[in-house]
Amino acid sequence: MAEFISEYYLAMLMVVSLLAGIFTGYPVAFLLGGLGIIFAFIGGIPVPFLATVGSRIYGGVVENWLMIAIPLFVFMGLMLESSGVARRLLLTLQRVFGRTPGGLAISVAILGVVMAASTGIIGASVVMLGLLALPVMVRQGYHPEMACGVIAASGTLGILIPPSIMLVLMGSILQVSVGGLFKAALIPGLLLGALYVAYLLIIARIKPHWAPLPDLDATDTDTSPLMLALARDLFGPCVLIFAVLGSIMAGIATPTEAAAIGALGSVILALLMRSISWNTLSKTVQETARTSAMILFVVIGATSFSVVFKRLGGDYMIEALITGTGLGPYGLLLLIMGLIFVLGFFLEWIEISFVVLPLVAPVVEILDFGLGLSSQAILIWFAILVAINLQTSFLTPPFGYALFYLKGITEGKIGIGTIYRSIIPFVLLQITGLALCIFFPAIALWLPGLLP
Repeated sequence: MAEFISEYYLAMLMVVSLLAGIFTGYPVAFLLGGLGIIFAFIGGIPVPFLATVGSRIYGGVVENWLMIAIPLFVFMGLMLESSGVARRLLLTLQRVFGRTPGGLAISVAILGVVMAASTGIIGASVVMLGLLALPVMVRQGYHPEMACGVIAASGTLGILIPPSIMLVLMGSILQVSVGGLFKAALIPGLLLGALYVAYLLIIARIKPHWAPLPDLDATDTDTSPLMLALARDLFGPCVLIFAVLGSIMAGIATPTEAAAIGALGSVILALLMRSISWNTLSKTVQETARTSAMILFVVIGATSFSVVFKRLGGDYMIEALITGTGLGPYGLLLLIMGLIFVLGFFLEWIEISFVVLPLVAPVVEILDFGLGLSSQAILIWFAILVAINLQTSFLTPPFGYALFYLKGITEGKIGIGTIYRSIIPFVLLQITGLALCIFFPAIALWLPGLLP
């Protein structure tokens, strides 16, 4: 053990410094880049080696064609948020499930799935669902834990259900097809949505006072036929989803080209809804630039950190720690999933993806799970498992961003303790979905095999 520490003490100190720096509240992008430079000098790494960091950033990030998809998908999500599509769809779904126990909560879960397949922006989804549904749920007498939990969990589905920015970045990191990742993530994402709905139905039956039935006569202001209203409000999002995902899965467009289709489609949809203005467009462009810049800076910082970390032997340290456990392939996979789950309490998905994935993926790729899969198929399966796992990072305290978004919406009317308790059953449901995908890989790999 002493020999292990003496050999890898700088790599371990680098990880400890990263965790300590995060708790100071210092911007993670600058923290990652700064630690990379500092430990390059502490470790006596030759200055010319740092030039390779710049080359890696330019060649792996700036020149990466896939990165163009990120601002386009962000723009699409933000434009849809302001189009009014979600509000109309929620009201129609409430009419559909109006006499079902927990109907409004189920409507929120279904809307979360639809908007996840249309936007993929977590902050926008949680805020949008919270502003639309939380006041109505509270007014109808929903228990705060049930209302907050379903809003936070449904809003985070966009990180998994394609088009997902996380999957775009994972495809770049792991050098696998983003289209393959989109296909693989679709069924697991829908599975999580189905688990949410099943849980809501059960709780509404067991605890009817948590989800009282609404007075439809007082809440229903839409007099159009129900099926016509449902078709009307679902048509726009479904066309956009089909245009983006359908073009990728059919091999007609690359993810970047499909993102451009989605961005243009969101503008057309907003025009048809008569909800676009110069002010709306300006704010959307500014927020797109801000979000994209944040992601890009974290990617640049993480690249600097990982290059120096590997030079200090960090990749060999991780490999030795993982393989030295004596566990079998599934035991190692569960260990990695547990590590990522714990890191999700403290790190964002971007840092985990760019720091952890390059270190553990080579180990996973060579493991024999007895499934007869190619290395590419194993990496796609592993990426989906990580994506499901990282979805919990938005919900787990102390740094679960969905919780803070929701707390800001409540304006102090709902305590943070209530919000923390509300996400416990949904985190357990996500872990259940993760376990199903681990032990039944076909859940993730069936669609990529069907549509190669």
